[in-house]
Amino acid sequence: MEIRWLEDFIVLAKTRHFSRAAEAQNVSQPTFSRRIKLLEEDMGTTLINRQTLPLSLTPAGDEFLRLCEQITERVRTTRERLQAMAQQQASKISLAAPQSLISQFLPQWLDQYQLRDQVLPYLRATGWLAADYFHGLDRGECDLAMCYWPQARLDLGFELEHYRYLILGEEAFLPVCAPHSDGAPRYALPGTRRSPLPFISPHPRAVIAATLTAHLAQVPVQAHLITMNENIQASNIKELVLQGYGIGWLPLRLAEAELASGQLVRAGDARWDVPIHIRLYRPREPRHDSVSELWQHLESCLGPASIE
Repeated sequence: MEIRWLEDFIVLAKTRHFSRAAEAQNVSQPTFSRRIKLLEEDMGTTLINRQTLPLSLTPAGDEFLRLCEQITERVRTTRERLQAMAQQQASKISLAAPQSLISQFLPQWLDQYQLRDQVLPYLRATGWLAADYFHGLDRGECDLAMCYWPQARLDLGFELEHYRYLILGEEAFLPVCAPHSDGAPRYALPGTRRSPLPFISPHPRAVIAATLTAHLAQVPVQAHLITMNENIQASNIKELVLQGYGIGWLPLRLAEAELASGQLVRAGDARWDVPIHIRLYRPREPRHDSVSELWQHLESCLGPASIE
């Protein structure tokens, strides 16, 4: 049974006339009459008394009319509710970010600026590399991109003139490893040429990989590392490091609880720490006014030092 048949029946019950009901439903009378007949066949009973002028409803028709009115009203209110939900969803700003930022930074940031009802994390982006975020902005797959970025000037090979960014905060990537039973680090920087430290590395095309390489080149002492694994997500690096497979650089927010509990320990002093900015990118010409409005709000909150 189609919902339009129920609507047809309600209109016919009100007009008590096939021609006027057909006109109200914008169909020909033969088509309308056929739909009412199909409805009666589907219900297995006669609903319209065609022998009276004007037409009248049979007792079954009277009962069926009440049901039709209840059903169509519920369909109408449900349709309005779904449309409102769709409009609300469409008005949300889609934000892409790596998993570590989504889990460790984004919730507090959304709460700080009261943006939970406005900004929707784009979870398909949690496995993206840096270039993917800019491609996502270009093709409209996301409205904003939140990512780690080096504090020092570093050529990462990206053309950024088509984007604007805000500096939302800072993070430090610390060298960590699992401890021995006495609490001492299982692996300690810098290692030696003969015994390089097993390294759980970020993906070579990740921003943090290039940033870490540049930072290690500035440390007076050479680090001796041998890559055992390359991983896109910091949480996966953390899991392998916890299991004792090597040393890894993790964002402090991600490793803080394990460092406090002793499950992880520092594998080197502060000179090995990599300072990182957390940036928010958008296209210079955003597709939605809501993005521009949010950006202006953030600019006013963060101040000139964070704006580019």
